[in-house]
Amino acid sequence: MKGLWARMSGPVRIGLIVGLVGALLTIVGLFVGDFAPLTVRSLVLGILLGGGSWGVISWAIASATADALGQEE
Repeated sequence: MKGLWARMSGPVRIGLIVGLVGALLTIVGLFVGDFAPLTVRSLVLGILLGGGSWGVISWAIASATADALGQEE
């Protein structure tokens, strides 16, 4: 697993970390708030939508920044 992490580029690492944080925040929001009933379906959708969207957006921003600065990996 450590070898896989070392082979990833910086933008991919940033996307994964921010995606995990987004998924965790979504889960906390489902447990604390009364926005949706707490079911397996709402948890899975929250993890996929919350974590996925944050991860993809942060990866895109980090990738564009790396390209603009000429730091392609």
